[in-house]
Amino acid sequence: GLCLLVLRLFIGVHVFLVSCALPDSVLRRFIVRVMCSVLGLFVRQSDPRLRDVSVRVYIANHVTQFDHNVINLLTSCNTPALNGAPGFICWSRGFMELGVTGSRAELVESLKVYSSHRENPPLLLFPEEAATNGRAGLLRFSSWPFSILDVVQPVALQVQRPLITVSVADSSWITELLWTFFVPFTVYQVRWMPSVPRRAEELSEDFALRVQELLAMELGVVSTRLTAADKTEHMKRLRHTLLLPFAPASSQPLAARPRMPSSLTGVAPEDVRITAMAQRVKEVLPHVPLEVIRVDLAQTNCVDTTIANLLEGRVSFFPESKESGTDLPAPSTSEAAAASGIQGSVAVPSSKPATKQFAKSPVERHLSLQERKRALYDYARR
Repeated sequence: GLCLLVLRLFIGVHVFLVSCALPDSVLRRFIVRVMCSVLGLFVRQSDPRLRDVSVRVYIANHVTQFDHNVINLLTSCNTPALNGAPGFICWSRGFMELGVTGSRAELVESLKVYSSHRENPPLLLFPEEAATNGRAGLLRFSSWPFSILDVVQPVALQVQRPLITVSVADSSWITELLWTFFVPFTVYQVRWMPSVPRRAEELSEDFALRVQELLAMELGVVSTRLTAADKTEHMKRLRHTLLLPFAPASSQPLAARPRMPSSLTGVAPEDVRITAMAQRVKEVLPHVPLEVIRVDLAQTNCVDTTIANLLEGRVSFFPESKESGTDLPAPSTSEAAAASGIQGSVAVPSSKPATKQFAKSPVERHLSLQERKRALYDYARR
């Protein structure tokens, strides 16, 4: 395995030198593609005739850190560098530097100028802005890639690899590159979809949502409303959960170990974890019965997914009345005193009261969820 890794690293350096020395042409892409096949990178496309040569913007789902390199083997295209420091590393990874470090509006204007020159290669953009495993769903598409031109062509990308997953959350591109060299092969399947024009008076957000739905149907996955920021926040919570609540007893001093309520003594750790997660969902949605929350958490094992299921109506329930009370533990005297002291010393900003009914559109329900999250975070900080 080590000899194979060293050999593929040596070939990878030659692929990099060849790609830098030869000009962008069909011959260069063919040579690099053959050498990538030796590395174990196999690229297949469904029908090259479906690729529209007049389209200037390609929209693809994001699976690995090297999606833009793979698609560039099939057709000439450029992907702008959105994150990371500019310089040699950015250039060697195949990203295009525009010299724009400001807002997304400045980036869009710069890309419009770039696309206005017909001699420039088309743009390849990833509206998810974060890589996923490509098996469960698509992250919410950002609207700025759909503000550049009025016609885009979706590209469905699927990646398969034996034994090891193709994408690991929070892993660096160097780690992914080493695993790519170590595994026997990685197969990239590229499917060109028909071009999608913008409808009359259609907003960029609606345009992005429509293309996201088309890509999700082509890939056979779910079109979610989770963003790249939600993924980052989820990874922070996972790291925090792994470090604090359920660490082994021998790894923490006695004073640092979390204390469990007396009512949970003798309960299985899995039940304790579900109960703790259910309390978090109950704080966001106090009108949902606790037993309904526990049942859905046992299936999803994720607080955010359960909240989304309850808000979007995937789980049916009868709302609890305010007089019936909840199973949430009442705050202790010291906590109540501390809360009253904080409220007396710090002016609590007035917030919008929580709605008693579901909003009609999923966007409004998602905004309501974000508002409740912000209110909980502000209360925790105070």
